[in-house]
Amino acid sequence: MKYLIISLFLLVFSCKSNSQPTAMTNGLTYLALGDSYTIGESVAESNRWSVQLAKSLSNAGVVVAEPKIIARTGWTTDELKAKIVSENITQTYDLVSLLIGVNNQYRGRSVEQFRIEFIDLLETSLKFSRNNPAHVLVVSIPDWGVTPFASDRNQKEIAAQIDLFNAVKKEETEKKGILFVDITPISRQAVNDKSLIANDGLHPSGKMYQLWVEKITPELLKKLK
Repeated sequence: MKYLIISLFLLVFSCKSNSQPTAMTNGLTYLALGDSYTIGESVAESNRWSVQLAKSLSNAGVVVAEPKIIARTGWTTDELKAKIVSENITQTYDLVSLLIGVNNQYRGRSVEQFRIEFIDLLETSLKFSRNNPAHVLVVSIPDWGVTPFASDRNQKEIAAQIDLFNAVKKEETEKKGILFVDITPISRQAVNDKSLIANDGLHPSGKMYQLWVEKITPELLKKLK
């Protein structure tokens, strides 16, 4: 009987001491929504900007778990929403990021339709964050017109269209009190620094994503803290 009591005590103590570090190690839950930029087309998983962001925040004292990513190369706003619906996600998250819209622009879709679908995704992101706008992040669309892929295209026109889509994103995001971070100027640095472009000649490299994260982190920390 004596040994049974001791064994039970050790079992309970072991369970308690194992559970606490697990919670601390896991950190804040994070859902990253988007397209090729969020999935990190042509870069290693560790170089994805959402993965780098989780690490950067953790290093700054706000521990964030590895993100759950719902993103795919080529997705438009409606395609992202369709996937979210099909996933039937019931879980909520401590942090939600949203980067979408480049494929709406690339396919020549209207800004007016983009606004409607983007607002819907903003509201969806808020629901995932337990309706806490301080825990939602929206990132601007980078300018793919400066990449080698677009060398034979009208780069000024692409830039103007990207700016128009981003103006809509900024307006609608800030209406809801959500953080909007403009990384588009960083993407345009690739004109003079091709190390910011991945080997496919179109998508950002891990180095560019790092620059995004260096801009996003301090702004997001103000919200999270």
